[in-house]
Amino acid sequence: MSTEKVTSQNSPLDRFIAVIPAGGVGTRLWPLSRAAAPKFLHDLTGSGSTLLRATYDRLEPLAGKRVLVVTGTAHRAAVCRQLPEVQAADLVLESEPKDSGAAIGLAAAILYERDPDTIMGSFAADQVISPDSLFQDAVREAIYTAAAGKIVTIGIKPTHPSTGFGYIRSGAALNISGAPSAQAVVEFVEKPSEDVAQQYVDSGEYVWNAGMFVAPVSLMLKHLEANQPELFAGLQEIAKAWDTPLQDEVTARVWPTLPKIAIDYAVAEPAAAAGDVAVVPGTFRWDDVGDFASVGRLNSAKEVDDVTVIGEGARVFTENASGVVVSDTKRVIALIGIKDVVIVDTPDALLVTTKEHSQRVKQAVDALKAKGDTDVL
Repeated sequence: MSTEKVTSQNSPLDRFIAVIPAGGVGTRLWPLSRAAAPKFLHDLTGSGSTLLRATYDRLEPLAGKRVLVVTGTAHRAAVCRQLPEVQAADLVLESEPKDSGAAIGLAAAILYERDPDTIMGSFAADQVISPDSLFQDAVREAIYTAAAGKIVTIGIKPTHPSTGFGYIRSGAALNISGAPSAQAVVEFVEKPSEDVAQQYVDSGEYVWNAGMFVAPVSLMLKHLEANQPELFAGLQEIAKAWDTPLQDEVTARVWPTLPKIAIDYAVAEPAAAAGDVAVVPGTFRWDDVGDFASVGRLNSAKEVDDVTVIGEGARVFTENASGVVVSDTKRVIALIGIKDVVIVDTPDALLVTTKEHSQRVKQAVDALKAKGDTDVL
């Protein structure tokens, strides 16, 4: 069933359509994650499901087949293989990445043209969440809150003072039927220093910003028009042509001209300043799989001694060693007397680092790009 054919409006849940932005390369997971095969197309948890497939399965009890996927043209075939349920009309292809403002904004504009009463929920394809039931409970509360006229973000209760995430400061309870934990958002704050992050955690007023948004498409577009009129105008032009014979021509002409901006800056932060944003705290486990240290922490794949091994048919020998090995080859890898190592072995590139320095892999990717070694990126 295409998202066009939703007609039941008996409950806010019936108005809900899930949007999955599947973009980004995941440069900190190089050389496993690459431009042609980004991290959302991989099984990084040893569960048997790729991150993209797991995202879809997590949303299906809420949205059924009412799912829109936004991804790059280069990933169309892989996404269709992994999500055969998604119809062509519900696959939004980007000829070039334009950041989340354009991706989520276009989804909102298309859904508005199909049904202006739609409540959309945007959930990135590259996050690891468990258990699904607690996630679904939070999304249901977010849908009821959105139906009351709010842009809703699902914040993650922090488990430690992370300096790698943005934070959301929550305020008064909103007392919305069906959403007992919904609160007003006071402000979004950028990634803090460790001392400030500790203050945030101690206060109990802050949650991590996981980039999940649930909102009436009309309200999302209202704030986009007010704060990014150029982006809004371009997206409107594309959306008006969507589902018509002019779709491809208009998209090819307009998309490259759109400004790049994150949805947080384009919509969420100015909407929060206007009092239109709410937060539902999520108590589920969440990770954005930002580096190989997190892959090792999350993985349910087999362990050899204290080494997490990922890869079908990986051949790893260890003695007095710990860390993470990701193997995409049949090469034997022997680790002896080495601690917290990260080894990623692919046919044309080998990464050797430590968990402590795994965030710095992006610098290696940037250096390779500068040297012109794009064949391995």
